[in-house]
Amino acid sequence: MSRVRTLIFLALCAPMLALAADQPPQLEPLPEPPAAPEGYEPDAASEPQVTITKRGEDSIEEYRVNGQLYMQKVTPPHGVPYYLIKKTVDGGWARMDGPSAPLAVPNWVIFRF
Repeated sequence: MSRVRTLIFLALCAPMLALAADQPPQLEPLPEPPAAPEGYEPDAASEPQVTITKRGEDSIEEYRVNGQLYMQKVTPPHGVPYYLIKKTVDGGWARMDGPSAPLAVPNWVIFRF
């Protein structure tokens, strides 16, 4: 019994020793990021606009860019939140159960000015 306890203790301590060994001896601080050019102001239209609404007991967050709805986060009162992401321009929606999709293929809109 004593031997089993010793083995369990060593098995629990081994990851801590490996973690401590991964630290490099002398770390240098990162340089400061460069300042934005003078006169630069971020475009407010390119930032996503979030609208939070209540439908029944569900809370729905709608994310829009340039006035176009592209994602919804539905939070039910009991359960896990899920995301509805617009896949096509015609309104095809896909459900994602987490904030990160398994594979996100870039979709660019061409010739829209």
